[in-house]
Amino acid sequence: MATREDVSAPVQRMQECFDSWQFDQAADLHTPGSLSHPLGTTGFEAGKDAWRVLVTRFPGIRVVAQDILIDGDKAAVRSTVERITSPGGDAQPMLFEILRIENGRFAEMWGASAGFPSSASPEDLLG
Repeated sequence: MATREDVSAPVQRMQECFDSWQFDQAADLHTPGSLSHPLGTTGFEAGKDAWRVLVTRFPGIRVVAQDILIDGDKAAVRSTVERITSPGGDAQPMLFEILRIENGRFAEMWGASAGFPSSASPEDLLG
């Protein structure tokens, strides 16, 4: 059984990698066949490509975990995304992710977002 630390540590490390643009180190946090449901891909290459496009479009972007809830080998994460302008300019964009951890690495990911401009949508980033 995974401990709380086993599940929360890779989540926090992934956000650190994103915020510091250490995408190759983030790749090490994923199993070789990790499945991203939002991107419809396996492996981390598509995720790394999407991150690169996102930080190029929004150089100051920063992801901040507001809540990390752990249940067995899964983490539910609610994050705000700073330094990116939402379409209405009101609230900060948010990410909602569920991550399944296997041997300390991400094996599967589900996600949704709110308040992002269309230029930051997964379809546009991978387009």
